[in-house]
Amino acid sequence: MAHTYSGYENMVQAAIQKAAEARRMQDLILEVSIPMETVTEHSGNEVKTVERKIFPGYVLIKMIMTDESWHLVRNTRGVTGFIGSSTGPVPLTEEEIISMGVEKNEIILDYQVGDTVKVTDGPLDGFLGTVEELDPERDMVRVVVSMFGRETPVDLELDQVETVKKD
Repeated sequence: MAHTYSGYENMVQAAIQKAAEARRMQDLILEVSIPMETVTEHSGNEVKTVERKIFPGYVLIKMIMTDESWHLVRNTRGVTGFIGSSTGPVPLTEEEIISMGVEKNEIILDYQVGDTVKVTDGPLDGFLGTVEELDPERDMVRVVVSMFGRETPVDLELDQVETVKKD
């Protein structure tokens, strides 16, 4: 995340993209974006829908960090620095990116409610069960497992189970 002069975000975004193309660095500077949100403003009898910057004064840059890519961004007119320490930028974690709503991760599952799955991780590793409930937003799946002759619902993460192959 690069800090810019307020109001210069669009100019900085365009300049970084243009410089990356000119220097053939698209493999290092992957994406430059300004997170926006749509807001409905009510003033008097008027209702307006406007686009507003989520982080005014900042430009998000998805890049592979090298000396060359750092210098390209740092020396772009309008960039005042990076978020992080004085020694270098600090990358955002996956959780931070997701919580900001900047990058949506689409989850594609190969199982659904009613399917038989095998637990592949944790204390129930190897157990078979039936998918009872899916909650992709919370990264959870509820599986009913038979333990000691009793049906027991267990909440697991989506990647802790896999589909049982039917022959």
